[in-house]
Amino acid sequence: MLLEAGCAAVTFQDAEDNPIFEPDLGTTPLWQSTVVTGLFSAEHDLEATLSYIRSGLSILLPDEQQIPQVCAEILEDKDWERAWMDTYHPMQFGQRLWVCPSWRDVPDPTAVNLLLDPGLAFGTGTHPTTALCLEWLDTQKLEGLQVIDYGCGSGILGIAALLLGAETVIAVDIDQQALMATRDNLSRNQLPDSKLTAYLPEQVPELQADLLIANILAGPLVQLKRVFAQLLKPGGKLLLSGLLNHQATEIHQAYSDSFIVDEPVEKDNWIRITATRR
Repeated sequence: MLLEAGCAAVTFQDAEDNPIFEPDLGTTPLWQSTVVTGLFSAEHDLEATLSYIRSGLSILLPDEQQIPQVCAEILEDKDWERAWMDTYHPMQFGQRLWVCPSWRDVPDPTAVNLLLDPGLAFGTGTHPTTALCLEWLDTQKLEGLQVIDYGCGSGILGIAALLLGAETVIAVDIDQQALMATRDNLSRNQLPDSKLTAYLPEQVPELQADLLIANILAGPLVQLKRVFAQLLKPGGKLLLSGLLNHQATEIHQAYSDSFIVDEPVEKDNWIRITATRR
């Protein structure tokens, strides 16, 4: 009904505290109590829309007690697509690495500074899983290594590896927007195109890398175990995240036949798991 009334976008939000971290593929699960929001242009007739929505709900839900509350409010006039920029600040990970919004000054010019504008892709450093991966990368000797960033998003992890000494990065994602954001951020950090090549999964060339990073979700990580084993040389390192702490056992069971799996490291109920290719 919101779309029929002419709204530009519809958003579903949890009205309580019942997060859905990893829905099954092909499903769109909803919470028991859900806030449905429609965003309209400023010149839209809100009173007519409210009347239309309430009338439609009364037909769909004859029991008046089931009809949800409907309200409208006027939003502040500003560039909402970029409003988050005001609250996105430089962040330090480990001893050497800073992730800095590309529109702000770097706090320490002598540090390893990754300039980032995520665009439409995942990965700013604010999520615990990204932070866990960046903190681990900061502790590693990456000089001369070939790295695969599988599920690259904004390219934050692969580009961090390059800035910390890696020789080359293969960036992989199912989303063309992510590949575009990764290339843009590579250029933003004044790194040559030859340092990073970006592929859709089906385009990845046959190779055996020294390190593979995958910050995605538990389901895909289990499904991709065989692929990751083929893409890593014996003795190569694996860095996995996008995982909740209760998913550690599932990952360990899936990977232990091909990898020596280390104990997980936790941050705010999220974990990272490292492993070595047998």
